[in-house]
Amino acid sequence: MKSPLAVLLLLPWMVGVASADDWPTYMHDTSRSGVAAEALSFPLKPTWTWQSKYPPRPAWTGPAKEDKYNKPGPLTARLLFDRAFFTVSAGDDVLFGSSVDDKVYCLDAKTGKPRWAFFTEGPVRFAPTIAGDRVYAGSDDGRVYCLALSDGRLIWKRMVGPRDRRVPGNGRMISAWPVRGGVTVDNGTVFCAAGMFPNDGVFAVALNAKDGTEQWRTSMGDLPAQGYTLASQTKLYVPTGRNNPTVFDRKTGKKLYTVKGGQGGTYTLLTGDQLVVGPGKAGVLGVTGDDGRDQIASFAGNHMIVTAAMSYLHSNTELSALDRQLYLKLLSDRRAATNRQKHLGKVLKALGSKGDPEKIKATRDELIELGKKVNALTKAMADCIKWKVKCDAPHALILAGDALIAGGENKVAAIRTSDGKTIWQGQVVGHAYGLTVANGRLLVSTDRGTIHCFETGGLQ
Repeated sequence: MKSPLAVLLLLPWMVGVASADDWPTYMHDTSRSGVAAEALSFPLKPTWTWQSKYPPRPAWTGPAKEDKYNKPGPLTARLLFDRAFFTVSAGDDVLFGSSVDDKVYCLDAKTGKPRWAFFTEGPVRFAPTIAGDRVYAGSDDGRVYCLALSDGRLIWKRMVGPRDRRVPGNGRMISAWPVRGGVTVDNGTVFCAAGMFPNDGVFAVALNAKDGTEQWRTSMGDLPAQGYTLASQTKLYVPTGRNNPTVFDRKTGKKLYTVKGGQGGTYTLLTGDQLVVGPGKAGVLGVTGDDGRDQIASFAGNHMIVTAAMSYLHSNTELSALDRQLYLKLLSDRRAATNRQKHLGKVLKALGSKGDPEKIKATRDELIELGKKVNALTKAMADCIKWKVKCDAPHALILAGDALIAGGENKVAAIRTSDGKTIWQGQVVGHAYGLTVANGRLLVSTDRGTIHCFETGGLQ
């Protein structure tokens, strides 16, 4: 297995299709990078708070009770997609869906006052997506809705499952094919997935963003669809709840493969064609390569932010920064040395005990030197950790300019990327699971049904 640090620093930087200064979809872009297109000026001060009458009602309130076959003891919750009302924002609009009253909401970003609300027929568990002057959202009622951003007017709606059948699910009446493959919109196409009960069918679907006509539909087989979908230039990735994501050709809908490895979960991050999935059964993130068959590495952690120069790792107790550029150089040197070791090992085996003594000695001497070199490079790679600090805000992580923003219990914190020092903290009500940076504002969503807005200056 490759070094976890090696994998993290190999992940190429990928920028989504979001407009500058906006945050139009969950975690900013179709890769779910969590990287804003702008910086914030600290300190921030609160400007408004929106409060729901009732807190979010997650579909799954905790982890599976046990896994007798694979992991004894407590398990980590892996279905984390609806613990808060996750926001998106464009211009002076803030939007979110509600699992409580089945609405898509639009707030005035300057005041927090409602602009409009649209009723669906089931819980809206995933953040909507803004594309141009339209809003796209999926509901547990089995439909995808296209709304006008200006006033919430319905433009079109499409039932994703084969028919309109309602069943009891997670304490509500929902469609037998709820849209829990969170909507992704890219280049005029709406990608989503629907269905939780494989015996009834689970489907990945592409719709025309203009009028909702179906472009393709593919069966997902024996896995449910639960989690935010992701899109690269060629592929669509559909999380499957506690299992690993399934991958499709985004143009044709052909099912390509299901990601291998033992992690699973609804936290996903796409960097190029490498996919990070977690948090697994024991709070572990796994990284897979382009074909999804090889789990390159696994490591303890909740979230990851990757840039061209640095990688940031976020666990329950720590936040660390790795010098990506230097690490890549050392990694390349170590890979060359280990490949040479493998080659010489084969040469030595072929020589056997009766081979040329001088050649055997020379080969062994070179192997000894290579071993020393690999050890030195490994130590130097470990020294590429630029800083590591204790962090008691483990629920969410994004990047805005030169500040990492972390969500914790009753607080949100900004950590300077250069040295890991906390440069600002703000108070919120509840556990801060949702973070959005757009147009000079920081929006924080919590499990208490609050949305807090912070800005430079703010209220005095």
